[in-house]
Amino acid sequence: MAVGKNKRISKGKKGGKKKAVDPFAKKDWYDIKAPSVLSVKNVGKTLVTRTQGTKIASEGLKHRVFEVSLADLQGDEDHAYRKIRLRAEDVHGRNVLTNFWGMNFTTDKLRSLVKKWHTLIDAHVDV
Repeated sequence: MAVGKNKRISKGKKGGKKKAVDPFAKKDWYDIKAPSVLSVKNVGKTLVTRTQGTKIASEGLKHRVFEVSLADLQGDEDHAYRKIRLRAEDVHGRNVLTNFWGMNFTTDKLRSLVKKWHTLIDAHVDV
């Protein structure tokens, strides 16, 4: 038998096990502010990765689109089927300022409207 390494003795692998890093430890919370025409000013909060090197946190927030129910923005449940889209335009400190970016209906409301229009009968009668 040749003199040398005993292959049966296992050594530790290179590098070992990596520690699990919490992805939320590198993120910050920012407040989303609604446009001035709406009665509720605070829409919610959003996460963004902290500024690190050449990646700036505020640049990662700009042009994000948030979808919020109009009932939440106006405090009136009659408008719950309308969804307002707000686009992040500017960042001041921990506040994200938004502008109106569009409106849409919820899918259940759209389907009920189609059903109503489908059963409507239009007729032109000459008398």
